[in-house]
Formats: sequence, structure tokens, C-alpha cells
Amino acid sequence: MVFKVFYQDSATEIPVRENTKSLYVEAEHEKDVRNKLVDREYNIEYIQPLDEAHLNYEKQSDHYSVENA
Repeated sequence: MVFKVFYQDSATEIPVRENTKSLYVEAEHEKDVRNKLVDREYNIEYIQPLDEAHLNYEKQSDHYSVENA
């Protein structure tokens, strides 16, 4: 399953909505996503599982790329 992860670059700074970024990670569960990203110092705001329709929509974006975390 592919998850969309909304995050801030630094866990030590105050989150600012305008600085929220996103990436896509393939994993079995949300816990697996967190484990794959644990070495990065991201402030993870939300992890969204993508169903097939939403995933197809996201694939149309120029920014779509699944991380090999």
C-alpha cells in the first residue's frame, strides 16, 4: 500500500502550515512508514493511506514519486 506522508523538515522547529511537505512511501502499515522514516528528523504531521482512486489521482502530479525509504 502507498501512504502519503505530510511532514515538516525539522522536528525541532515550530510547525508552519505553509512549510508542510509531502512524500509517498510504500509500506504494509502506518507503523512501517514511521519505521522507514525514523532516521530522518522529520516532524511527521499525518500519514494518509491512499486508496486506488486517490493513488491514481496523485500519480497524475509531476511531484509524484514513491520513496525507497
